[in-house]
Amino acid sequence: MNKIGFATIYFKEMARTFRVPGQTLISPVMTTALYFVVFGSAIGSQVDFNLEVSYAQFIVPGLIMMSLITNSMSAASSGIYFPRFIGTIYEIFSAPISYTEITLGYTLAATTRALIIGALIYITALFFTPIPVEHPFIALFFAFLTAFSFSLFGFITGIWADSFEKLSLFPVIILTPLSFLGGVFYSLDMLPPFWQTLSLANPVVYMIEGLRWSFFGIAMINPLISALLISIFLMICFGLLSYIFRTGYKIKN
Repeated sequence: MNKIGFATIYFKEMARTFRVPGQTLISPVMTTALYFVVFGSAIGSQVDFNLEVSYAQFIVPGLIMMSLITNSMSAASSGIYFPRFIGTIYEIFSAPISYTEITLGYTLAATTRALIIGALIYITALFFTPIPVEHPFIALFFAFLTAFSFSLFGFITGIWADSFEKLSLFPVIILTPLSFLGGVFYSLDMLPPFWQTLSLANPVVYMIEGLRWSFFGIAMINPLISALLISIFLMICFGLLSYIFRTGYKIKN
């Protein structure tokens, strides 16, 4: 393994993150904090919530997971898209470094960025309400697995996209609606039976429920099922990247 090449890409991407902290770190934390203030403090006090935790506590894992998904994907997709856009990606491809090392350099940097944002959101939420974490290592496992999976998916999107419009297609049109309908602000048992069943087709539900179980020990879905489905999504992303690198799709031309 070319450790120098991998480290160069990783630290270059991390430097890009810290070069504009207002955009990459502070902005998503402020946005999520506003969600927490509006839904957790203002609206949450009016919600009849029949669980062992308060509504303000309940929404924290969902907000963290939503942030992990969007920020890991956007970081990885923009990280590979802009070098393709300006043509510097061919300098990386001509270097003595494998596609695997290139992919890991970009995606692990995006994963790290998303985890930092998730940690900042958790710390911010502590100023409003105490938030117990019953299974901290499992929480880290779900957070890392999800962030890394969507970093890979974002990397694929950045290779596929040939315009800024396509680059924002998945986050804006698909991921944001799925996140809001994935149980961030409500429990699935608050829905009528038909909508509960329909919600099970939303993959984001399993990610949020898995992280929520690791926080409070309560969830509508078995955490093992959540971990299995996220792992399957991870394998699918690896399979797509293998196909892209094997065929040179949008890389060699």
